[in-house]
Amino acid sequence: MLREIDTMAMVADKFPSSLRLRVGEWVEVRTPEEILSTLDGNARLDELPFMPQMLQYCGRRFQVRKRAHKLCDTANSTGARRMSDSVFLEDLRCDGVAYGGCEMRCLIFWKESWLRRVENPPGSDAIAAGSGRRPVRDYSSRCSEKDVVAGTRAPAPAGPESAPVYVCQATQLPRATRPLSRWDIRQYFEDYASGNARAAEVLSGLLFIVYENLVSSGLGFGSALRWMYDAFQRLRRRSPYPSRLGKLPSNSPTPSANLGLQVGELVRVKEHAAILETVDEQLRNRGMSFHGEMVPFCGRTFRVRQRARKIMNERTGQLMVLKNECLVLDGADCLGRYTNPLLCPRSCYPYWREIWLERVETQPAFAHTQVSQLEPRDRR
Repeated sequence: MLREIDTMAMVADKFPSSLRLRVGEWVEVRTPEEILSTLDGNARLDELPFMPQMLQYCGRRFQVRKRAHKLCDTANSTGARRMSDSVFLEDLRCDGVAYGGCEMRCLIFWKESWLRRVENPPGSDAIAAGSGRRPVRDYSSRCSEKDVVAGTRAPAPAGPESAPVYVCQATQLPRATRPLSRWDIRQYFEDYASGNARAAEVLSGLLFIVYENLVSSGLGFGSALRWMYDAFQRLRRRSPYPSRLGKLPSNSPTPSANLGLQVGELVRVKEHAAILETVDEQLRNRGMSFHGEMVPFCGRTFRVRQRARKIMNERTGQLMVLKNECLVLDGADCLGRYTNPLLCPRSCYPYWREIWLERVETQPAFAHTQVSQLEPRDRR
């Protein structure tokens, strides 16, 4: 026990848990030997797994995309969660290879203990830059690379045909985080101080929360407030009020469409009103939700990034094969305008049914850049 305490103290001294990194700063991912020395026997730090595909980035340099200090609970839908000393790096996403071919492409969380600040950033070729693996040092470790691979699986339920139970960062988030109140004002100061959001974005988001609470207060003027919001947004050429009921009765059949869209094709997202005609009152089409975060993309043109069929059930750790494939659109990732917490930095990919899209016959160049015209937001 004393030896383990001494080892943990040594690791904490060599690898500070908090670097207070800001958006745009350059960091270098530590060597495998250094990172392994921070992990427990299950290849986790503060219950957050270090995943096998992260090893390929060791010794390489990247810019901080966002501080990962808060996030949505997509596993158990308990609301906002707080995470400590973590960041996202550029567009480094999980490739799903170690998890049965999961196609969710989640942004990878990086604990600051796994990184070192770079004082002299490299040139423009950030992904290719790197110093390679450093010589192995005498770091005492309770974890090996084999443990990192073994840590991707949990004991499966009994039975000869039981499905594998995976353990990834997404499935572990409820254990690696703690609850966060929407009204905890400290999160918004950190949004601004870290560079995650501009002051105007934070203030406009908070104003929308207050407005939304008035709309849903049950005092009888919700419809009028929604109409006023839409009228104001039309003048600004912005998106309409995002929280509306679908037009179809709950639990009723919902329509489908098969456009045969392929990766690389251009599509136009239908207008919000047209999409509401295809979902039930819970905003579901064949079990898939149309979220308020998708409303700002209505009427815009994007390129198909992927067709997704395998998605992780973040609550159970089992891989789900969808009966109906969904699409991911390039440049249409979640911006956190209406999430809980506000301005969640996870940038998850929304999933689109083909009935919500239209094929674009004329293929303009740089279609997804139209998103930047929708609202003045830095899409780091």
